[in-house]
Amino acid sequence: MDVVILVGRIMFSVLFLGAAMGHLIRTDAMAKFAASRGVPQPQAATIVSGLLIGAGGLMVLLGVWADLGALLLFVFLMGTTLLVNRFWWEAGEVRMQMQVQFMKDLALAGAALMLFAFFSMTEVGFMLTGPLF
Repeated sequence: MDVVILVGRIMFSVLFLGAAMGHLIRTDAMAKFAASRGVPQPQAATIVSGLLIGAGGLMVLLGVWADLGALLLFVFLMGTTLLVNRFWWEAGEVRMQMQVQFMKDLALAGAALMLFAFFSMTEVGFMLTGPLF
């Protein structure tokens, strides 16, 4: 089962590591989008969120305090779910797109929260450290 968990950690982390690169490489474009969604301090928020998901993704991937990494991803996902994907303010096709993103981020936040609990309570193989919490 340790190999299955490792493969799952890799698959889960790829999304966040790719997103972190986007936040940090295309900061201006990401900040413009964040500003259009009403995110306060969009430039700083883009950089901080890129660092947050990069750190969380790497921690889960490498198994270095993976519980903390999962918690960082949960915090990011709840922020984007509630700040960026406010579909209830939209109409038509944009509303449908934002609702899909809201539900996706909500589901990923739930998965990150479960991973936090899992990594905190369970001895898992192929980890560089044990849990922080």
